[in-house]
Amino acid sequence: MILQALTLTLRLALLVSLILLAIALPLGYWLAWSRRRWKFLVEAVVSLPIVLPPTVLGFYVLVAIGPLSPVGRWYHSVTGSNLAFTFRGLVIGSVLYSLPFAVQPIAAAFSSVDRKLMDASATLGASAWRTFWRIVLPLGIPGVLTGFVLSFAHTLGEFGVVLMIGGNIPGATQTVSILIYDQVQALNYATANQIALLLLVVCFLLLAALYGSRRNRKWMLWGWQ
Repeated sequence: MILQALTLTLRLALLVSLILLAIALPLGYWLAWSRRRWKFLVEAVVSLPIVLPPTVLGFYVLVAIGPLSPVGRWYHSVTGSNLAFTFRGLVIGSVLYSLPFAVQPIAAAFSSVDRKLMDASATLGASAWRTFWRIVLPLGIPGVLTGFVLSFAHTLGEFGVVLMIGGNIPGATQTVSILIYDQVQALNYATANQIALLLLVVCFLLLAALYGSRRNRKWMLWGWQ
């Protein structure tokens, strides 16, 4: 039971983090350098999951992908299955819920890149695409790594969103956080403590590795100076 929930949670966190990485790279670049007057609206939408109660976000996602919604009906006509109360539905909800944890660190890292380096690259004839891959992305790697780790760790501990969208189906949508809740409800405090401690250790190790790598990188940069 515990292994099943842990495996599902890790699979969900990894898949969500990879999807968010693909979304956050172009979106973070645009937020870092765009001069559109309405950019603040996009920033507000991206940041909304931070302040929005998880149950509210989960409810609206459930309505949006439910069998009676246009998206739900279209998906059912194509695949013959539903999105609500499935692992695929969890992925959609988790991507939306963890979006700011991936986008904001990446956008901050990209915006800290010296604009003169990008202008020099353009002067030498490099395309914007080449400049991004050769200058912006390498210099923004710490932010990219931070966004990936934070979105992964944040997905590990999700509760409200996954409960609203996926319910509590063992082997299909029951994540570690929901399993802990179940054990507490059943007064199995010893089992709940074991699972919670495991989740705590995993998240701590992830964050320790992240901050440790950033510290080592600073020491390497100082060594080159």
